[in-house]
Amino acid sequence: MSAGADENKVFAALADPSRRAIFESLTRGEAAVNDLTARVDISQPAVSQHLAALKDAGLVNARREGRHVYYRVDPRGMTPLIDWIAHYRVFWTEHVHRLERLLEKMDS
Repeated sequence: MSAGADENKVFAALADPSRRAIFESLTRGEAAVNDLTARVDISQPAVSQHLAALKDAGLVNARREGRHVYYRVDPRGMTPLIDWIAHYRVFWTEHVHRLERLLEKMDS
């Protein structure tokens, strides 16, 4: 999968407020679907669908223990988002410095 496709999947997965709430909940530790359903106050089928989208984006992974599946955040899944932010941090830092220099010249 290309970097652009990775970025798109991460952004699409985190665009939904319910998925962000589930992801945020998982940052506090591993949880089963039933636990997540109670935390985010949405139906179990909806939580399962959101988890599938998060898993497809590489943001969470799962492990089976008996009849239960436990989900946890996969920090590597955030790499496309972190790389995207880093790229634009450099871009905006340079533009802000140029603006500062221009304003200093205007004040002189």
